[in-house]
Amino acid sequence: MKKLLTPAGLAAVLFAATTQADANLPLERLFADPALSGTAPRSLSFSPDGSRVTYLKGKETDANQLDLWQYQIKTGKHSILVDSNQLFSGPEQLSDEEKARRERLRLFASGIVSYNWSKDGKALLFPLNGDLYYYDLSSQKSRKLTNTEAFETDAQISPKGRYVSFIREQNIFVLDLKSGKETQLTTDGRGLIKNGMAEFVAQEEMGRMTGYWWAPDDSKIAFSQIDESPVAEAVRNEIYADDIKLFTQRYPFTGTANVKVKLGVVSVPQAAVQWLDLGKEQDIYLARVNWSKSASVLTYQWQSRDQQQLELRSVDLPSGTTKVLLKEQSPTWLNLNDDLHFLKDKQHFVWASERDGYKHLYLYKLDGTLVRQLTQGDWVVNKIEAINEEQGIIYFSGRKDTPLESHLYAVPVQGGESSRLTQTGYSHAVVMAETGQSFIDSYSSVLQPTKVELKSVEGKVLTVLESNDVSGAHPLAQYKQKLVKPRFGTLKAKDGQTLYYRVFEPAVLEKGKKYPVVVGVYGGPGAQRVTNSWSARDLYFQYLAQNGYIVFQLDNRGSENRGKAFEDPIYKKLAVVELEDQITGVEYLRSLPYVDAERIGIYGHSYGGYMSIMAMFKAGAYFKAGVAGAPVTDWALYDTHYTERYLGHPATNKVGYEQSSVFPYVKDYQGNLLIYHGMADDNVLFTHSTKLYSELQKQGKLFDSMDYPGSKHSMFGQPVQTHLHKTITAFFERQLKQ
Repeated sequence: MKKLLTPAGLAAVLFAATTQADANLPLERLFADPALSGTAPRSLSFSPDGSRVTYLKGKETDANQLDLWQYQIKTGKHSILVDSNQLFSGPEQLSDEEKARRERLRLFASGIVSYNWSKDGKALLFPLNGDLYYYDLSSQKSRKLTNTEAFETDAQISPKGRYVSFIREQNIFVLDLKSGKETQLTTDGRGLIKNGMAEFVAQEEMGRMTGYWWAPDDSKIAFSQIDESPVAEAVRNEIYADDIKLFTQRYPFTGTANVKVKLGVVSVPQAAVQWLDLGKEQDIYLARVNWSKSASVLTYQWQSRDQQQLELRSVDLPSGTTKVLLKEQSPTWLNLNDDLHFLKDKQHFVWASERDGYKHLYLYKLDGTLVRQLTQGDWVVNKIEAINEEQGIIYFSGRKDTPLESHLYAVPVQGGESSRLTQTGYSHAVVMAETGQSFIDSYSSVLQPTKVELKSVEGKVLTVLESNDVSGAHPLAQYKQKLVKPRFGTLKAKDGQTLYYRVFEPAVLEKGKKYPVVVGVYGGPGAQRVTNSWSARDLYFQYLAQNGYIVFQLDNRGSENRGKAFEDPIYKKLAVVELEDQITGVEYLRSLPYVDAERIGIYGHSYGGYMSIMAMFKAGAYFKAGVAGAPVTDWALYDTHYTERYLGHPATNKVGYEQSSVFPYVKDYQGNLLIYHGMADDNVLFTHSTKLYSELQKQGKLFDSMDYPGSKHSMFGQPVQTHLHKTITAFFERQLKQ
């Protein structure tokens, strides 16, 4: 028999529900499972025929162990394709190369972490525990392709679907799917010679994760061969709780030699190699490699060491004759992109350039003749999403309406105005179907975690793949009412350019009370923090706002998605205009009657950590306390491609390097700095912090530190993140509230 609630009991239940819905964010909950951001599928993709959407999804028992799922558009049903546990269970054993590659990709998961569709849409390929698996849709079975002690990485299905290719022990292999025969295409990969593999700076700084490329007819593979012998050998340590691991690593410190790179084409399956002539100058970067629609024409992008020149070169095979199709030049640097697309008519290609100050799209003839500029204006194209050649439409993501939101647009190949296809008020990340008739829309706002919908190009919602509504059993629902919407605004930099900011403030500002401020900073190139999009990192800012802080973010000059004129002021002098703009933000904060100008702190990680230190060393009058995470302290300790892009070569900009280092300013530091670092960081080496620790100690300067054994640059993991943010919070409580 059911027991009825009395009026008093019902009131108690309603009160409890209301209290729960209005709960403040506990710090311990920010990084715990289930994630407060909810569940959004990862690695979304259309099947080539557009009949289904595939994605990776975490297990209910472990959100970071991923399985392969599908959504069949016709039936409207979700189902699991491959359960990773049925193929392999237990901790994965990964090679050092694969661990480093995943760190470069910021990929922190297990199980099925990536997959590729065959071009015919009949199968999928994925790695698991160092081996390769091939899932056949018709049989609904997974076939294990490799079973070796060696690790297979960077697996690809050939364009015609005849082969699976991969890297094993620094060489390229192909496996014939019909016969099962495995062929080794290169044999000289060993020691310092690597075939088909991207070097460190290509992965970390150039956004190129592969070193080989299939011809469209399966007949050959273009590949890079790198020789690491010129690169300086460095001993790097990784400190763990009960062990110290020493690595001898070829690390290209700025100003020193890079790898030697060659570009070859190997025939399949004969394994005959044709080496291509990259020119007399050997100290260059092989930025990109792309086949045209023909297997007889290969293109590559040649970038000068100073990154001020970029050439798109075309090679006629088998003659090896090379032609420069177009050149890009800049007095500062050239940003790389992946927006070279050859059209099916074999007469044209689409190219992206920042030559007019903003990244835009251009149509060229195959001989390098410019036909027309396709997009223009004081806004940036982010990337080409798809090209529907039958209808003559290019779909691209960009920021035409506002730099704070990314949207999907369409522009005719024949020229004309671009039109927006996604709803304002959100930032959108899309995946287009090859048919060009539909797209997967992953969109969010500052208060709405990512929603995923399947839409037609006309904007009609075909189905909701993940509503992620913050209600009911959603992990964030009980905290929703206490979240505050940040206030957006603009300020003017000293050169007149517009700076965007946003402010998280306590929900109720008490009359007459002055509040402490935490300035959340990144400040470096290639990043944007002030956006109308969901970010789990903002939950900590919400936590601070609920605990009596104002949190302020400003994208200074040098940040991305604003055009080259906005980026260029940092050239050859870092932490000058960036800090100048952050001070402009602080001066605005000081003008607010409810801000305590004497209690303003600053906090950032990586480049943001560097900015926090420079703020405390060079602008101590504006900042009472600072937290610097995994900071760069001496740019001579960082790599060639990133550092020289912005500071030039040390031999030609010695003063710029000295003035961009934190060490000349240690003498001006007055105190109240917390530095933290992962002790196994292989990006910004722990040496950056230990070198600064030593100098601060030599000069008798007091500081706080918290270092994490075994942690790398991303500081991944719930225990580390929780302890880290408790440490940061306790520091700000001491410095800004007492």
